[in-house]
Amino acid sequence: MFIYSLKASTIKFFAVITLSLALLITLIAFIPSYDPAAGEDVFGESGKVNFAKVKTNDDRIAFLAQFGWEVSETPVEEEKVTVPDQFDKVYMTYNELQKKQGLDLSKYKGREVTRYTYALTNYPGYDGRVFANLLVSKNKVIGGDICSADADGFIHGFAAP
Repeated sequence: MFIYSLKASTIKFFAVITLSLALLITLIAFIPSYDPAAGEDVFGESGKVNFAKVKTNDDRIAFLAQFGWEVSETPVEEEKVTVPDQFDKVYMTYNELQKKQGLDLSKYKGREVTRYTYALTNYPGYDGRVFANLLVSKNKVIGGDICSADADGFIHGFAAP
C-alpha cells in the first residue's frame, strides 16, 4: 500500500501551472496571427496588397505596381542570398524596416531566398538611379525595399514616402 501526501504549496504550484497552461491555450486560440507573407492582405497605394503568389517575373512586376511603381521589364539582378542566422546591427535595422511594412525576416534566418532587383522608372522628385528589391521565398515576398544607389541615397519600404 502506498500513501501519498500533498502539501498546500504543492497544490498551489500545480494550480498555477494548470491555470497558466489554460491561459496560454486561450491566448493562442483567440489572438489572430498576422503574417502578410502567408497571403494575408496589407494596404498599398491601390488598396489591398497580397504578398503571396509571386511566381513569375510578371507577378513580381504586378506586385510592385500595387504600390504605384513602374519598373524595367527584366530584373537588373537576380541572386540567391542567405538570410543570416544572427542579425548584426545592419540586418536588425533592415528587419525593422520590414516589420514596418508587415514583414519579418527573422522567420527566415538561415534560409536561402532569391533577391530580385528592378530599376524603378517613376520615382517622383528624384533624378538619380532608384531600385526596387524583392526578397522572395517559396513564391512569397518576404521582404524588400525601394532604395537609391547614389552616395547620398535613401531606403524605405514598398510604399511611397
